[in-house]
Amino acid sequence: MMKMKKMLLTMGSLMMLAACGSVTQTSNNASSTSESSGDTIKIGGNWDLSGAGAAYGGPANEGVKLAFKLANDAGGINGQTIEYVEADNRTDPNESANTATRLIDEENVQMIIGPATTGAFEAQIPTGTNAEIPMIAPAATGDTLTVDSSGNTLAYVFRVAFQDAFQGSALASFANGEGYETAAIIQDNSTDYGQNLSATFEEEFQGNIVANESYIAGDSDFNSILNNIASDDPDVIFIAGYYSEGGPIVKQAREKGIDAVILAPDGFGSQEFIDLAGAENVTDFYYTSHYTTGEGSTEATAEFIEAYEAEYGKTPDMFAALGYDAANLAIDAIERAGSGDPDAVTAAIEETEEFAGATGTFSFDDQHNPIKTAYILEMQEGEVVGSTTISPDDIVSE
Repeated sequence: MMKMKKMLLTMGSLMMLAACGSVTQTSNNASSTSESSGDTIKIGGNWDLSGAGAAYGGPANEGVKLAFKLANDAGGINGQTIEYVEADNRTDPNESANTATRLIDEENVQMIIGPATTGAFEAQIPTGTNAEIPMIAPAATGDTLTVDSSGNTLAYVFRVAFQDAFQGSALASFANGEGYETAAIIQDNSTDYGQNLSATFEEEFQGNIVANESYIAGDSDFNSILNNIASDDPDVIFIAGYYSEGGPIVKQAREKGIDAVILAPDGFGSQEFIDLAGAENVTDFYYTSHYTTGEGSTEATAEFIEAYEAEYGKTPDMFAALGYDAANLAIDAIERAGSGDPDAVTAAIEETEEFAGATGTFSFDDQHNPIKTAYILEMQEGEVVGSTTISPDDIVSE
């Protein structure tokens, strides 16, 4: 059985920023020329700033902008200033592909950070690969994001977030460690995210799955499936999906008197979930997070939180932290490469070892995925009150 550490946290309620707009240049003291120059490194941000993914893309973009501002204020990278060009893909795969084309062909960016969601990120991969520029996914967790259909690693694609397979395993490991004997699964059957998480949890949960219900994105009435689950009286319910449906599911479950522990993936890590569910209903609720402010956090975590609160006047969520780490990963690689040349920077990212970020310290595996810790955050009445740390070694050793 894995070893798990529990601790109290002081992290406030999760926040987000949803913004919309067209391609926007954010110079951060840089030249606002339309092409990269010897004094400027031009980086694009392709973001889900509006639409269903805005709760993820907005904060991630804020984290990126903060990291680049701090770097420019400190003198830039190797004497060059970062010029950051951000754009809204509206959480639409077709628009994401078009946005990547505009950033590369019209803005001449040397790298793209974002989008936050897996589908939007996947849509830009052919464009970025054809242009031979590195692309960093801060928050996309789809298992096959960094490989092609034959399982070969995509040369220019990297991610900062852990994969769905890992977080599904982490949630099952947590449930096993807590001694839960029965579980019900409610999965979003319209997304790979929901289906893959459900499959991993079901495979690795050591107790009995007493119910397996599904819904599709956009559903709002979950009374029928909740009635079925209530009759089975499980110890724990795993909701494999996003906050947009997860909020109403939790609200309706608690209003029915279902008091089972509820587990959920990182897609629930937004204030919008709490607003939809009602804070009083978000009790005995646990979800996977990419960072913690309690035990297990690093000096980089504290520095990030202080800088973010000073810049934006609010508490950062995990998506802001992931964006911040993605930008600093880019900065670190450019420094080691000695220039913003895309091939040199791509090689430097691939060689990254023990990168100390706000979301923890990590290196890359041979498929450009980070090897890092997950945190299962506990919420009571809408507030984070504790955390369980789960590393890849914890899962392997079970």
